[in-house]
Amino acid sequence: MKKMQTVDSPLATEPISKLLIRYSVPTTLTLMVNYLYNIVDQIFVGRGAGITGMAAVNVAFPVAILVNAVALMLGDGCAANVSLCLGRKDQDTADRIFGHGVTWIIVSGLVMAIIGGMFAPWIVRLFGTTDTAYDESLAYLRTIAVGFPFQLICPAFTAMIRADGSPKYTMKCMMAGAAINVILDPIFIFGLHMGVVGAGIATVIGEVVAGTLCLLYLRRLKTVCLTRDALRPTRALSLRILKLGFPSFLTQVLTALVQIVLNNLMRIYGAATIYGSDMALSVYGMMMKVYQIAHAMFVGVSSAIQPINGYNFGAKNYSRVRHTYRMATTIALIISACWCAIYLLLPRQIAALFVSDNPLYLDCAAHFFRLYMMAFFLYGIHMTTASFFQGIGKPLRSLAIPLLRQGVLLIPLALALSATYGLDGALFAVPIADSLTCLLCVVMAWSEFRGWKKRGWLEE
Repeated sequence: MKKMQTVDSPLATEPISKLLIRYSVPTTLTLMVNYLYNIVDQIFVGRGAGITGMAAVNVAFPVAILVNAVALMLGDGCAANVSLCLGRKDQDTADRIFGHGVTWIIVSGLVMAIIGGMFAPWIVRLFGTTDTAYDESLAYLRTIAVGFPFQLICPAFTAMIRADGSPKYTMKCMMAGAAINVILDPIFIFGLHMGVVGAGIATVIGEVVAGTLCLLYLRRLKTVCLTRDALRPTRALSLRILKLGFPSFLTQVLTALVQIVLNNLMRIYGAATIYGSDMALSVYGMMMKVYQIAHAMFVGVSSAIQPINGYNFGAKNYSRVRHTYRMATTIALIISACWCAIYLLLPRQIAALFVSDNPLYLDCAAHFFRLYMMAFFLYGIHMTTASFFQGIGKPLRSLAIPLLRQGVLLIPLALALSATYGLDGALFAVPIADSLTCLLCVVMAWSEFRGWKKRGWLEE
C-alpha cells in the first residue's frame, strides 16, 4: 500500500489556519450530526410523548456518553499515537497501533451492548428515573443498547480517520446516518405510534448505517497499512493507546457522572419547586442536548490540533506547536462567547423547539439556562488545553483539567450547594467550576511553554 506521509507532510508545512479549518470543520460537522440523533429524538419525543417521554430519554443519555467515552479513549488514543509515530517516521509502529485500535473498538462495542441490555433496570434507576418515567426509560435504553457497537464505531473512527488524513469521510458517514434517523423518527413515533421505542429504533438504524460506512474506510487507508498481525492486540501497544486515550475517556466518564448526579438532584429538589421532578429532569436533559451542539465545535477545534501538534512535537518543531495552541484557543474562546450569548438571550426560543404549549416549561428552561450557562464564555479554553497536552504525549496534565472541573469542583459543589439552596445551588455549581478550571488552564499552558523556553526549544 502506498504511504503518503513524507518529510513534506502538510502538517509541518501548510499554514496552521488552513490546517485547523481542514481538520476542525469536518470533525465539528460530524459530531454535530451525531448529536442531532439525540436532539431530533428529544424534539420528536417531546411533541409525541410529552414531558415524561423527554425525561425517559434523558435518563438514558449518560449511557450514550459512557459509550462515547470508550470510543474516544480508543479513537483518540490510537490517533494521537499514530500521529506521533508518523512524525518520528516510525511507520511500522503506526500500522500496528492502528490495527490494535480497530480490534479494541469492535470488541468494546459488543461488550457494552451486552451490559446495556442485561443491566438496563438497574441502570435507569441509578441514573435518576422517576416512577412515572421508569417504564419508558427502560424500554428506550434496551432499544438503543442494540446499536451500541455501531454508536461506538463512529466517534472512534472519526479520530482515527482524521489521523489518516481524511477528516471529511466520517462527516459524510454521519450525515447519512442522521438523515435516516430524521426520516424514520416521525414514522415510528407518530405514524406507528411507538413513542420512545420508535425513537430508539430510528436512532439504532441510523447508527448502523453510519458505522458500516466507517468500517468500509478500512479498505482505503492512506498513511497506515492494516494487516492481520496488527489486529492481534499486544499488551505494550494496547497500553500506549489507553495511556494517551485515557484523558478523553475520563472527560466523558466525568461528564456522564455529572449528568447522573444532576439527574438525581433534579428529581430530588425539583419535587420541592413549582416545576416538579419530571419537568426539572426533562428541562435539564433538553439543555444538555442543546449544549452538545456547542460542545461539538469545541471538540472539532481541539481535536484538530492533535494531529498537528502530535506530528510537529514528534518532529521537534516546537514553535509551530505553540502557535497552533494559541490560535486554536482564541478560536475556541470566540465560539464559547457566542454560544454563551445565545443560551442567555434565547432560552425560551430554544425550549419551544421541544415543548411549545407549556408556559411553565418555558419558564423553567429560562431559569435553568441563565444559571447553568452563566460562565460558558470561558469553556473553550478547557478543551483546547486538554487536547494540547494529550497531543504532545502528556496525558497526566491533560487528565488534570477534566478531573478538576468535574470531579473535584462541579460534583462536590453541586451536592453541597443543592443541600443549602436546592435546585438553584445545583445549577450554580457549573459557572463556579468553569471559572476556576479556566484559571488552571492558563497557568498550566504558561508553565509548559516557559519550560520549553528554558530548554532552548523556543525563542524568548
